[in-house]
Amino acid sequence: MALDLNKTVIVDYEAGNIRSVANMLTFLNVPFEITCDKEKIYNAKKIIFPGQGHFAQAMNNLEKKGLIPVIKECCSMGIPFLGICIGFQILFEESEEAPGVDGLGIFKGCVKKFKSGKIPQIGWNKIITTEANTFLKQDYFYFVNSYYVEPEDKNIISSYCDYNGNFCSSIQKNNITAVQFHPEKSAKAGMSFFENWINGVLVNG
Repeated sequence: MALDLNKTVIVDYEAGNIRSVANMLTFLNVPFEITCDKEKIYNAKKIIFPGQGHFAQAMNNLEKKGLIPVIKECCSMGIPFLGICIGFQILFEESEEAPGVDGLGIFKGCVKKFKSGKIPQIGWNKIITTEANTFLKQDYFYFVNSYYVEPEDKNIISSYCDYNGNFCSSIQKNNITAVQFHPEKSAKAGMSFFENWINGVLVNG
């Protein structure tokens, strides 16, 4: 049977929050499939890599399913790729949440734990976009995070957020977009972001 190349794929690596993303795509009438099938991921129109949970568990699940080389290759192939929450963090080399566990290393940098304020950060916070951004509007988004990404290359940061000091709330480079917040739980702001990313609509902050 021929593969449907017109589908967005949600990567199923036993992470939390996949269903919320699926519900958002259903609401937006976006054709999608939840799968861990390597061939379907390779042939996807777009890839969404969501998640909630622990850095080490996410990497272990990817390894068990043989998806680490798949995700790396898809990112290098230029397939539009969206990472959310843990799906954002594991794009980097390492995390203070799981010392000794390697991330995907697609970008250089470390995931660090908040040192002040109530941890985790839970609730709405406003992002401030940068010149690297093309899909996000400066608005309030919903966060649930104890850790944040610190990229080595600051030019890929597409937005900042203030939580007892500025931290990177999203990145964008070529075909890869990734966000620390949960757009699927961010009401109209999140819906607008998904629509922009799915349709390739560019905005100006």
